[in-house]
Amino acid sequence: MLVDSHCHLDRIDLEKAGRSLDQILVSAKDRGVTRFLSIATDLTSSERLLSLGQSYAEVYTSVGVHPLQDAAQPVPGVEELARLSDNDKVIAIGETGLDNHYAAETAEWQRASFISHLKAAREVAKPVIVHTRDARAETLALIREHGSRESAGILHCFTESWDMAEAALALNFYISFSGIVTFRNAEGLREVVRKVPLDRILVETDAPWLAPVPHRGQQNEPAYVVEVAEQVAALKGLSLEAFAKQSSENFDRLFGL
Repeated sequence: MLVDSHCHLDRIDLEKAGRSLDQILVSAKDRGVTRFLSIATDLTSSERLLSLGQSYAEVYTSVGVHPLQDAAQPVPGVEELARLSDNDKVIAIGETGLDNHYAAETAEWQRASFISHLKAAREVAKPVIVHTRDARAETLALIREHGSRESAGILHCFTESWDMAEAALALNFYISFSGIVTFRNAEGLREVVRKVPLDRILVETDAPWLAPVPHRGQQNEPAYVVEVAEQVAALKGLSLEAFAKQSSENFDRLFGL
């Protein structure tokens, strides 16, 4: 029984998929994916996902503003993030973080937003979901300064080095791998998977993006987390069933479920 630890259910193009959200979730459940963490990208989606979480018992949600959002908007406040997260189905703060690959010009806004999220996560004692690209040292520095070892968090869709993974693990963080781990040119990432302790690994789709092989190029969906899990299980020398059990336990431990 697998968990898709990071997807964006509200961003899936249902017309393109030719199915309703109900049908997409049923397709995932038919493959053994039984729970879903749908991640917010802005305050509007944070509020929209609250309703989604109430409608589906198997769907959990987060509250946050993605670092690639329009930096002309105000930096989200700690109190606002904390208020929106005051719901049993909201189990995480984020996604937040730093992206110097696509938006280095908004670095100051990203940094202020990231700090707000880290402080809010610490205040409400919920894990923080971190997006990071080309900002290894500063991401870790801000987590050390403003984050919480107790509630910790996830480096999601991990594509960075083993050194960064090791530093995040030392901060009590978990590492989540996406469909990128199945890509032909991702051997360096697969080597990181081999090194990350089994009790700190999560898997995700990041749907509707980054569909794994053999679905690459298609719209991603939670059912495809099975291919991610199969790849990670093989790298760890485990059956899919054994890895699914372990990664689900990791999810429950991190989020206190």
